[in-house]
Amino acid sequence: MNVKLRVLSAGVMFFIGGQTVMAQKKMKDTTSRETKIEEVVVLGYSKTATKAKSTEAATTISAETLENRPNTTFLNSLQGAAPGIAVNSSSGSPGSGKIDIMIRGISSLNASTDPLYVIDGLTTSATQFRNLNPNDIETLSILRDAQATSIYGNRGANGVVVITTKTGRFNSGLRLSYDMLTSFSTYPGTKYNMANAKEFLQIQNNYGAGYGATLSQEEIDNYATDTDWSKIFFRVGMSQQHNLGLRFGGENISVYSSLGYLNNEGIFNNTDFQRFTFRNNIVGKSKDGRFNYSALVGLGYSKRNQFDEEENSGIAANSIQNVLFGTLLSDPSLEPYPYSNGTAMYNDIGGASTGVRPWVLYDNMIGGVRNRYAETTINANVKASYKLTDYLSVGNRLGIEYKEYDRTFARSPFGYLSNAVSRPLNAYGGVETQSNIKDFTFNNVTNVTFDQQFGDHSITISAYLDYFKAHYMSKAFTQNGLDPLNWSFGAGTGYIPFSSSTPTLYNPSVSASKINAGTMAYFGTFDYDYKSRYGVGATIRRDGSYRFAKENRWETFWSVAGRWNIDKEGFMDGSKFKMLKLRASYGTQGNQNLGIPANNSNSIFLKANDFKDLVGSYTNSNPAYQSLPGYYTKIANTKLKWEKQSQANIGLDFNYNSFIEGSIDVYRKLTTRLFNDVNVSGAVGAITTTTSTLTPTFYISGNNGELENKGVEAALRFNILRNKDLKLSVFANTAYNKNKILSMENEDLSGDWVHAIGGPAGQWNLYRYVGVNHETGEQQFLDKNGNITEAPTADDRVLTGKSYYAKWHGGFGLDAEYKGFYATVFLSYQAGGWSYDNLESWIMDPYYAANGLNVSKELLNAWTPSNSNSDIPAIDAYNAGVEGSSDRFLRKTDFIKLKNVSVGYNFSKDLLRNLPIKSLKIFLQAENIYTWTDWKGYDPEPIKDYSLGIYPNPRTVSVGVNVEL
Repeated sequence: MNVKLRVLSAGVMFFIGGQTVMAQKKMKDTTSRETKIEEVVVLGYSKTATKAKSTEAATTISAETLENRPNTTFLNSLQGAAPGIAVNSSSGSPGSGKIDIMIRGISSLNASTDPLYVIDGLTTSATQFRNLNPNDIETLSILRDAQATSIYGNRGANGVVVITTKTGRFNSGLRLSYDMLTSFSTYPGTKYNMANAKEFLQIQNNYGAGYGATLSQEEIDNYATDTDWSKIFFRVGMSQQHNLGLRFGGENISVYSSLGYLNNEGIFNNTDFQRFTFRNNIVGKSKDGRFNYSALVGLGYSKRNQFDEEENSGIAANSIQNVLFGTLLSDPSLEPYPYSNGTAMYNDIGGASTGVRPWVLYDNMIGGVRNRYAETTINANVKASYKLTDYLSVGNRLGIEYKEYDRTFARSPFGYLSNAVSRPLNAYGGVETQSNIKDFTFNNVTNVTFDQQFGDHSITISAYLDYFKAHYMSKAFTQNGLDPLNWSFGAGTGYIPFSSSTPTLYNPSVSASKINAGTMAYFGTFDYDYKSRYGVGATIRRDGSYRFAKENRWETFWSVAGRWNIDKEGFMDGSKFKMLKLRASYGTQGNQNLGIPANNSNSIFLKANDFKDLVGSYTNSNPAYQSLPGYYTKIANTKLKWEKQSQANIGLDFNYNSFIEGSIDVYRKLTTRLFNDVNVSGAVGAITTTTSTLTPTFYISGNNGELENKGVEAALRFNILRNKDLKLSVFANTAYNKNKILSMENEDLSGDWVHAIGGPAGQWNLYRYVGVNHETGEQQFLDKNGNITEAPTADDRVLTGKSYYAKWHGGFGLDAEYKGFYATVFLSYQAGGWSYDNLESWIMDPYYAANGLNVSKELLNAWTPSNSNSDIPAIDAYNAGVEGSSDRFLRKTDFIKLKNVSVGYNFSKDLLRNLPIKSLKIFLQAENIYTWTDWKGYDPEPIKDYSLGIYPNPRTVSVGVNVEL
């Protein structure tokens, strides 16, 4: 059933749960002349390939796509930028980690589907990158097929994103750069057609409940108060970012250093994000070129204020805690918040909060509930390689990643919610929680490479040893009872001490946990080329993971690929094709990240003990093996194994006379041994405390089932004009992915959305809504046999074939330049997804109006005997609420979004010749400008089953300048 909005009072509530850009590598000599060389695809593990010789399905995105964007993380800038990668932001809160990234569809039902991220050659445990400055990124490669990802074995099953940060250049002078961006963000509108004060009171009057039911028609018509709560909760968010860069290089050493600062105000009051970053990348070599080394260090510190709902799904439907409801559901007939704080509010109205929920939400926003995060990150690695001979080299890369998260959360003793709970008890109110998480990973990769050319033949063979270790520690304490006289947020003051005379009031709580995780792998790669015409690549990798019992700990994954550069054939002589390459690959990967990570969490630490069957002593609440007395044991779970994935890919890359270039890929990806519950003997169970009898537990963690993904991807760029003064290109990419569950041991078809065999993941399973009975005003549905009914039962659900995972993703746009002026227009889109619009279901229900929550003015057109042709049910329909498990409010999430528009001017060297400036660019740009969609809410972008409180992705207009000295 769809999620119901909680309409309880504050006191009661607390006691029930309180553009794809073809990146060109550039070489600069001492005279600053630029020579373009072949595009390089960065594959990770120090492995690269030119576009012509690559056998992988990979797309490279250049720095220009990521720079000068008003996005906290580079992930937001990837939407629609490359085929095969779907990027959906579920929150516009500054610094939010609620971004869903999928490469070639959903690869698992109950395990992580996040891609693997690799920064400067080493894998990272991160799934969000709020502390990585996008301006420090040189290139970003998205690896999609098995040949590209099998080299990462146990962690590459969901695709790989390879990030390379900027470095200096040898034999280059000192260059200083400064980038500045100032942005203004506003909230998007909705199509819900919300009622104003008079309309809201009229709906209550028609329904016969609520304050409006007590008013006469004349009083409603002359009602004076009409509050626009969106203007009270929303604001224009102002942001700024500054980046200072330094590059220089000598004959054998180069340096890139940067400092970055970002201050981002949210469009909701009291949400914000600040970040400081520092990067220092040193690259060097010996005089003879045989010894190469690098030392790359990135530091970041950020802090953000965000709403509790951002990471607390427990209040997603709570009408007096979820501040995100304040803009749409607030009663417009209520005057704005009139108090200095929640204490003054409680002194005035006591616990009677039901009719003034907007005041409670506003009080939460201005300080009644506070939620602050601080994050410190260190990403550092050192690499060295040495050529023993002209064809044999050895290398090692050692890296660490350290993250520390601090959170301070409080229900202020000045806030209304705290007063509503504590004052009836004559006690101190408020609660404060301080928590700390430390996440440390260590990665070491050693390799030996043989690279030799024999006439027309070239062979590269490499062997690697990859060791990865991760450590997690967390601790937290919660203090109940805060003294308003000396409490200060996060300072540890004002804590009411525990007293045995009041043991239930001020009892603090503490917690801690520790997890050690790790993987190890040894693998080899083979690449062969003949006359740049034919190529073969292969990878074989042996992986071990800490997650599994010894007998399942190691698995072998592999891939093989081939290419045919058709343009190199004799029969292509005289052709205008600069590249025409056919490639094919097949391979396997494993997924050992079992469990879906929550927002910002590290998937390597999930399900650390699932390879153990039962752990415990003989108690009713914590039974041991078979609940037998005397047992305290760990029984190995031999049923738990890796998820395994096989993928086949055929692709074509082409470039015709530099006029049209692109790629097309077709693939099939099959995930077997899905992470699922599996049946075990009924003898393993738990004691029922009420009867002291053994209740069988039939499931433990294991593997069963198969999931298939099929798809097509394409990217095209037309370089229409390429002359001295005018350049014009148009580009587009698209990706189609269809997933299908082929088999599964335990199929549950009882919910609104299900994983049904033979259908897509997350398929909607609902009653069919057909409209309004024009004689009675009741809602009508179809039963399972297709007959009209007004009282559907659970048996009347049908599988719709519709899923909340969209099938189509992509983007398109144009680049233009004219005598220093330039313009870029970029649009992204998705299609084929369906989500249930919970907000629409609430605002079309007069019950919520009766409880003081705003609704749509469309209810004024509800069915009546004199308005019998209305498509809105009678306001007092007896079967109201039954539609919650129907498809009445199931809506398409298709959209086309004007994602980014940028216009600017690059000053010519002639204009700058009398200034100590090498280059100067000024520009104006806008982000998330407009969305074409049938979705009525703020944004159809989030991949969600139900549209609960959504922090809208804002519209942002920016002005900036780039200067280089």
